[in-house]
Amino acid sequence: MTDFLKRVRAVIAGPRSTAVLGLVVGLVIVLLVAPKIIQQGPSYLLQTIIFGIAAGAIYALIALGYTMVYGIIELINFAHGDIFTLGAFISLPLLALFGVKPEAGPGGLVIIPILLAVFVAVMVINGAINVGIERVAYRPLRNSPRLAPLITAVGMSFVLEGIMYVWKGPNNLNYPDLLPANRIQLGASTSIAYKDLIVIAVAVVLVVALTLFVGRSRLGKAMRATAQDRDAAQLMGIDINRTISAAFFLGAALAGAGGIIYGLYYNNLSFDLGFENGLIAFTAAVFGGIGNIQGAALGGLCIGLIRAVNDGYFSTAWTDVVLFAILILVLVFRPTGLLGVRVPEK
Repeated sequence: MTDFLKRVRAVIAGPRSTAVLGLVVGLVIVLLVAPKIIQQGPSYLLQTIIFGIAAGAIYALIALGYTMVYGIIELINFAHGDIFTLGAFISLPLLALFGVKPEAGPGGLVIIPILLAVFVAVMVINGAINVGIERVAYRPLRNSPRLAPLITAVGMSFVLEGIMYVWKGPNNLNYPDLLPANRIQLGASTSIAYKDLIVIAVAVVLVVALTLFVGRSRLGKAMRATAQDRDAAQLMGIDINRTISAAFFLGAALAGAGGIIYGLYYNNLSFDLGFENGLIAFTAAVFGGIGNIQGAALGGLCIGLIRAVNDGYFSTAWTDVVLFAILILVLVFRPTGLLGVRVPEK
């Protein structure tokens, strides 16, 4: 039996491990869900998948911030979920400057330039705040034992939550429902909302833009060099502090965009929203391969689908149990996640 398990693990840890593991997990899920699918019908399944992809797109945007920071300085920035919430909070007064109130409804094409302006402003402000946090809280501890910056990140999370609590209070906030309410019929009882398409499209555009930036721009190449060997990159003339700050800026900018998308999609906010969503997004980053941009996007999509399927066909009380059970199963055989790669110890 021991030899058999070793052979199974060797197969799953091989070059085609991602495909094999995905097939095994997918087969188990299908066998469990198949009776429910037959009972509810294919239309219900398609509707569930649509919800899962839209939610996964939001998780992916948050997960990208985790994976960028960890990929460069190996810091799990637990304050990142609260940066996501802060972006949504900052967007409310900016929308008010354009005359958009919390109870406002869809505004048609005239709302597009307003949303674009708010998106850009929030991404810049969020990025600047995160750079300031890195400069004040994390940079002095960069050469300290890993536990010190980790505890500091947890502390910054509570600080940000406290600021948002004092700013907006403990109650849920209404967020303007500005996205179109129209739906596209895909069948007799299945439809996809315009807001689902918008959320997915925005996430795809931002993920592709980040991938191209990191892969082709000079600063992106500096980030990859810093992630691979910080000392060697510094010897080659790369400004390490500037590169790390840029990673914090980009991660927070994407989290700010995710916060706005969350508000537009769900139409409510709370000061502690970042705790749960940040934990789920971090799980998505680990699931897909933390330090890997495409892995974070894939992980967010997978987590969104898993949660949607479990909420739709089983009890919501078991959603987190199922989610982390699948995560543990994946990490047992793929410790680096679905798309992660093994790197030598530095």
